[in-house]
Amino acid sequence: MKHRCFWVTDSKLYQDYHDFEWGVPVYDDETLFEFLLLETFQAGLSWITILNKRENFRAAFDDFDYQKIAKYSEAKYNELLQNAGIIRNKLKIRSAITNAQLFIEIQKEYGSFSNYIWNFVNHEPIINKFHNKKDVPATTELSDTISKALKKKGFKFVGSTVMYAFMQAIGMVNDHTTNCFKYPN
Repeated sequence: MKHRCFWVTDSKLYQDYHDFEWGVPVYDDETLFEFLLLETFQAGLSWITILNKRENFRAAFDDFDYQKIAKYSEAKYNELLQNAGIIRNKLKIRSAITNAQLFIEIQKEYGSFSNYIWNFVNHEPIINKFHNKKDVPATTELSDTISKALKKKGFKFVGSTVMYAFMQAIGMVNDHTTNCFKYPN
């Protein structure tokens, strides 16, 4: 039997996410935006809640196409508010639209969102050496820095805790515990 990180339940969805996505470096803007959107909706909720609704989010938000999301009308916003398959939080839905617009602005300025976000770690993942749950932080100085930088650009729901979870999801930090089969040796 594979030994996984402490947070993984017996849910196949959770196990697959852990085994194939979490902590794997992501450099393409499309996937980066997907995780950014999902992490902002996760704020204050459990990740499994978001994973269980991920395909609903994908359908509701045009396959996470930030170009389309950036142009959402009030009618589309109101449609999303009625969609029981997603998290129907007015501010989070509004932030998805705003964040998509700002995501595009960063692409224009830096060539890609990937260039921008990965520059915070010199384009190399940070491999942490955490042994158990109590070792893994909810925030770091780096997540504080990224949070402040994104907020300064106008992004919403990008607090330090959300940013650290985003960093973990996209592999900027590899926080697989040392006893996990995914820990890099």
